[in-house]
Amino acid sequence: MGMRLPSKRERPIGFAHRGARAHAPENTKAAFDLAVKLGATGIESDVWLTNDGALILTHDGTIGRRRRKIGSVDRAQLPETLITLPELFERIPSVVDLSIDIKDDAAIHPLLEWASDLDPVTRSRLYLCHHDWEQLALWRALDPYVHLVDSTSMKAIKATGGPERRAHNLAEAGIDAVNLRHDEWTGGMATLFHRFDRLCLGWDAQHEHLLTDLLRMGLDGVYSDHVDVMMEAVDRHITQGPAQEPRI
Repeated sequence: MGMRLPSKRERPIGFAHRGARAHAPENTKAAFDLAVKLGATGIESDVWLTNDGALILTHDGTIGRRRRKIGSVDRAQLPETLITLPELFERIPSVVDLSIDIKDDAAIHPLLEWASDLDPVTRSRLYLCHHDWEQLALWRALDPYVHLVDSTSMKAIKATGGPERRAHNLAEAGIDAVNLRHDEWTGGMATLFHRFDRLCLGWDAQHEHLLTDLLRMGLDGVYSDHVDVMMEAVDRHITQGPAQEPRI
C-alpha cells in the first residue's frame, strides 16, 4: 500500500480478537485481562444467551464433550473461566471499546436491556456485529447509541448490488460500520464507505505488514489475535500523524 489514506477516527481501534488469544485461552478472563495489559483499545468476543438469561462470551455456542448448546444450560453450569458481557464491561477500563458478535439473535433484547442502564457515551463503546445488515437495521430502532456493524464479505456485498449500494443502504439504515476480512479491503473500498460516513473495520490481521497496510488504507479499526503486534502497528501509525484532519 503506497499512499496513506485518512481514517474517520483520530486513533484506529485495536480490537483483541477473543481476548489475547495468541497468548492465553480465548474468551477467558485471563485472555481479556492480558489484552488490556498489552494495550488493546478494544476487545472482541461473541455472545450467546444461556437458559437462565446470562449473556455469556464464547465462540461456538456449545460446551463440554457432548457439545451441549449454551442456550440449554444455566450460567452456573458453565466453566468459571468464562465471563458474561456485563462482567467483562465492569472488568475493563472505561476507555476500552467492545466489539460483540451477536451469534445468538435471542441475545439482542437482553443485551440492549442491560445497555439501557448505561449512559449514552458508555453505550457508544459497544460495537454490535451481525452478518445480516437488514437484521441490524431492525435493531437500530431499539437503541440509538450503540454502534452497529455489518460483518460481511465482498461475495455477499456483490450478490446484493455491490459496494456502493451497500454503503448507501447502511447509511440509510443508520448502521455505523462495515467489517471485512483483511484481504477484502482496498484503499478505494475504504474511501467509498468513508464517503458514506461509515466506519471501516478489518479482521484477521495477524501480521505486522497486514496491520500496516490496513491502517494506511484508512481503516478505523483492526482485529488481531496478536495484541502486542497490533498495538505496536497502531502506535507506529499514529506517530506519523493523520493523513488529514480526522472527523471523529
